[in-house]
Amino acid sequence: MMTRVPYQQLEDTIAQAFLRAGMTEEKARISARFHAEASRDGVYSHGLNRVPRFIEYLTLGWVDADAEPVLVRQTGPIEVLDGQRGPGILNALYATDRAIELAAEHGTGIVALRNTTHWMRGGAFGWHAADRGKILMAWTNTESCMPAWGATDTRLGNNPLVMAVPRAEGHLVLDMAMSQYSYGKLQTTRLKNAQLPYPGGFDNDGNLTADPAAIEASRRILPTGFWKGSGLTILLDVLAAVLSEGLATHQIDQVDQGSCTGCSQIFLAFDPDRLGSAAHMQEIVDGMARYVNGSTPADPSRKVTYPGQNTYHTRQEHLANGVIVDDGIWQEVEALAEREPKA
Repeated sequence: MMTRVPYQQLEDTIAQAFLRAGMTEEKARISARFHAEASRDGVYSHGLNRVPRFIEYLTLGWVDADAEPVLVRQTGPIEVLDGQRGPGILNALYATDRAIELAAEHGTGIVALRNTTHWMRGGAFGWHAADRGKILMAWTNTESCMPAWGATDTRLGNNPLVMAVPRAEGHLVLDMAMSQYSYGKLQTTRLKNAQLPYPGGFDNDGNLTADPAAIEASRRILPTGFWKGSGLTILLDVLAAVLSEGLATHQIDQVDQGSCTGCSQIFLAFDPDRLGSAAHMQEIVDGMARYVNGSTPADPSRKVTYPGQNTYHTRQEHLANGVIVDDGIWQEVEALAEREPKA
């Protein structure tokens, strides 16, 4: 069953749950905002739904609530950071802000972050940069959760990639895993007792299927673009590990402390004002947005949209009418918010 919860109540409850789990008030509030905003924007799998698992990782010590990212080295507009396995949202936010600061100084800023944990919704950092007038490209590697093309066993991460370009009338923000559907999307679809719109992986008999439960059971999610997505995820993994001097997927598997613990991430920011291309950028993105919106839809009842447009509309609807939540998960998080605080 699904219900609606006012946005501020959602954020406050998550923050209280994180406080009870041992986070400081500031860290709990920031982390809660990013979880709540993910659900607000319709990315339920990396919002409220992920809260119990994050608290479990804090309790097990797989995520260090008190850790802070530290500078390893800097070369011009490039920095390498060690996240010390602190909360992934906080590490990624710090890395994004550092990339933005470096871009303001140099035109571009590159931050390679190693030894961090799950950043939850990667697109959040694209929206964060775009709200500040900056272009951002970012990606992370993960533990093995997807077979290479032509294989049956999982040896690749789904390595989400984010690209964001600011626009006054609505940012262009792409947030995509290298699998056709993330495991989070499989979960939310299964919870609704629904099927995926298109086949998203294989069942245990090797048949393509749109049944999320069958794909979860086989763990044979489909790379987006088949062999192309498989190749791209390998290169994203290698680049993240090489540039951050961190772990690649096969090494993250050996850490074996939940999803993404020990992962490597890259953040590339560009400052259009510093590069002298802000006006040209707006001309291009406005023209492209209008051009895409003017497409002839295959389904007359559905508008053709650019990346980020549907997210913005979902955000406005949820702010007006309450955020959709799964009843069972909401009750679990409410209970976590009311339990005795961690000593």
